[in-house]
Amino acid sequence: MADASGMSLASSDLVLRGDRVTVRPSREADVDALVAILAEPAVVRWWRTTTREDVLDELGTSLAILLGDRVIGWLLVTEETEPDYRHVAFDIALATAAQGQGYGREALAVAIRHQIGRGHHRFTIDPAADNERAIRCYAGLGFRPVGILREHERWPDGRWGDSLLMELLARELTA
Repeated sequence: MADASGMSLASSDLVLRGDRVTVRPSREADVDALVAILAEPAVVRWWRTTTREDVLDELGTSLAILLGDRVIGWLLVTEETEPDYRHVAFDIALATAAQGQGYGREALAVAIRHQIGRGHHRFTIDPAADNERAIRCYAGLGFRPVGILREHERWPDGRWGDSLLMELLARELTA
């Protein structure tokens, strides 16, 4: 999440706390845990194969999701700072053991509230069109479907898959 001055999360002291999770900039010390999470079968099904180098490349624009002191997920943040088009896009991955317990929803809500405080009013996320669990989670925060992004991303098996573009306006956040 870089702002117009080029400040990245990598140099930030940002710590966002929810009731159960903490969200903070990803660090080099998190890389092995993140790579392991992203390699879990239930995660890689929805996420591309991710190498250590891929994670290192995203450290300046990503947040680690922690339960206590344990990394349980990764939140990628893409911020558009052009004044007439300001918005934030998210991608999220959670460890299999952390799924279905509301941790991802809480982490997103914390990150969205932070971004609202920074002047953003619009947020997007684009889960696989057949990832019903993720779509329900995002809808529970107030995200609404916009439309299908056809053949939007290449899956690990080489096929192109559709994504569902969802958006949320700050006033619609339900968490």
